[in-house]
Formats: sequence, C-alpha cells, structure tokens
Amino acid sequence: MQLADFDFDLPEGLIATRPVRPRSAARLLLAAGEAVEDRHVGDLPALLHPGDILVFNDTRVLAARLQGVRRRAGPGGGHTTGVEVTLARPLPAGGWEALARPLRRLRPGDRIAFGLGPGLAAEVVAVAAGFVRLAFDREGAAFEDALAAVGAMPLPPYIAARRPPDAADREDYQTVLARRPGAVAAPTAALHFDAPLLARLDAAGLLRTTVTLHVGAGTFLPVKAEDVKDHRMHAEWGEIGPAAAAAINAARAGGGRVIAVGTTALRLLETAAAADGRLSPFAGETAIFITPGYRFRAADALVTNFHLPRSTLLMLVAALMGRERILDLYAHAIARGYRFLSYGDASLLIPGQGLAG
Repeated sequence: MQLADFDFDLPEGLIATRPVRPRSAARLLLAAGEAVEDRHVGDLPALLHPGDILVFNDTRVLAARLQGVRRRAGPGGGHTTGVEVTLARPLPAGGWEALARPLRRLRPGDRIAFGLGPGLAAEVVAVAAGFVRLAFDREGAAFEDALAAVGAMPLPPYIAARRPPDAADREDYQTVLARRPGAVAAPTAALHFDAPLLARLDAAGLLRTTVTLHVGAGTFLPVKAEDVKDHRMHAEWGEIGPAAAAAINAARAGGGRVIAVGTTALRLLETAAAADGRLSPFAGETAIFITPGYRFRAADALVTNFHLPRSTLLMLVAALMGRERILDLYAHAIARGYRFLSYGDASLLIPGQGLAG
C-alpha cells in the first residue's frame, strides 16, 4: 500500500477550531455495514444495544506547551534564548522527550526556565532525532501543578496555526472522564461526551469502562514513507486494569459488542487482546500500527472523529471499514459539511452489519 492510497481533498473551511456546545450536539455519521445515516452524538443511546460496552480512554491532557528562556553554563553563559517546548512523551527512566524551537540552539547541559518566580525549570539531557530530552526540577504532583501554572494546552498543529490556545481550551480539550495525567494530546472522540449523555447511556442499558493510553505528540507527526509498511509508529504508554479487562470480557461473553471510543482506546485494546479477543490486564508501551488487512480481535465498532488525509488514523479506520468504503464515507461527510479533526464531528463505524438499534 502506498501513502497516496489514503489521500483526499479536505477543504480548509471544514477544519474545526472550536467545539460545538453542548458536546453531544456534534453531528454523528453512522456507518453500519453498507448503510449510512446522518445523526447526532446525542442519538447514541438509541443506536447501540443494551449490553454493549463503551471503552473510554481516561488519560488527562497536561498543559504541555511551554514558553521558556534558555541559559547556558560556562563561557558565554550570560546569553539567553527564547525557547518554545512541547512535551511529547514521558520517558521510562524519568524525564520527558519534547519538541523544541529552535532545536538547533540547544545542547546538553543547557538550563531552560519556564514562567516567572519559582516557575519550572529543566536541564537538556540530550538532543537527537528531532527531539530534546529534558530532566525537570520536580516530579509527580509538584511537576503537574507547576505545569498547570506555566503551561498552555497543546492544541494540535492544525488548530494552533489558526489561533493560540486560550482559557476555554483548558476545559474544551479535556474529556469529562479524564482522570490520569500524562497525555499531551486529547483522545478526541471522547470530547463529544458530557455528563447528561453518559447518564442517558447508563439508563439505556449501555455498559462502560475506562482504560488509559497517554497520547503522545507523535500522533501528529506526518507519515513520510511512500510505502506504508516502512512507517514506524511512535510508542505510547497504556494500561488496562483488571476490572476493565473483566468488564469487557464479561460484556462480550454476554453477547454485547465492544465499542471503542477513539482510536487510542482501540489501539490499546488490540495491543492487549489474545487471538480469540479475550483481554488480560496490560501495562506497558504500544506502537501498534493498524492498516488494511489487519484482523481486529477486541473491538467490534469505533466512535471516532474525522481524520487528516495520509494519516495513520485514516489508515486505521480504513482497516476497520475497508479503504474504498472509508473514502466514500469521507466524501459523504465533506459534501454534507461535517467538521473535521479534534474539535470536529464524530462517526460511529460498525463494520459488516446493518444499522444498529
């Protein structure tokens, strides 16, 4: 498969820079087998079956975009340079891998101060492969508190290029189920869910559980390999706890479908699933790359937003629905003015069957 096989023309005017309110008022493209309907996210309780289980990603987005000043020790140490840093992913041994501008001005041993007063500070440990590795001056809750005070929400590049982050993004770019800090990008399909919708899903007999995948900035990196099989995915840390694994297994055993809310939840489920689809508790990194031809084991359906052309996320939904089918669905969405990407509208993709409900 070639990268060009996953291309389409996305009108710039369909790239959403703000979410709709209330969250569940977003439009929903329902694609079940060969059928298609134009609905709204708020219709989900009527579109799914009692006993189906919705699997959400409960990661919490950090205020991971930082403006700082670099100071260099030794000769010429009085010279300072402004630096913009976007945290990309936590490192297993501690510290963070980050994107930085201007990267070429940084070298090991440099100190970067973020914010005024005590603020937050980091030392450059290494610069390699387009990333900088940083060791911060605090950890755990103290680090998260300092980051919240001096950082900004890390809006995706296609939004940040159109407007800066502001106070509204602190709430808008966080899901209502966000619990575990560690992501630098939101699991955006879950942005459509609010407390009233969750209550109606519960009342309709839908089950739900949470897993954790700390989404990294690598999710926004473009695919550069012309032959898709040559692309290497970024690694992200995830966890499926014993209670979540048991709930999903029980729902499936009872005849319910597993509905992944977002590609992050789906990728984690598929990483942990056995050949028969049964899940065991999991904790560790995943770099799973799902392309057409992949056999899904754990997920029966997917709630997801509309993705960029030539992206790994478009390849994933093409694997679920078929490449030609997904391109037809995207053409339908474009023709009807659906809003794309992180703050855009949603789809419910159910392969191989008629309309649910």
